[in-house]
Amino acid sequence: MRIKAFYGTSENAVKTQIWIAISVYVLVAIIKKRMNIERSLYTILQILSITLFEKVPINQVLEETDYKPKVTSYGIQLKLFDI
Repeated sequence: MRIKAFYGTSENAVKTQIWIAISVYVLVAIIKKRMNIERSLYTILQILSITLFEKVPINQVLEETDYKPKVTSYGIQLKLFDI
């Protein structure tokens, strides 16, 4: 587990962020064990960070064998000038 940056610098803020990171890590480890997922914890965390705001059940997201985020027309960059 690696914490890249802290959002607060007070002692209480740093302790809170460390405990949150540990809690998330443990919860993902529990999910991995209960669902018998072959992927690494790092991969699971990456998938969850990508699908954070999608309305898909967590078991469906983690059981897909080759997950790729859906590309919609909203994600296409529009051109400013037609050159």
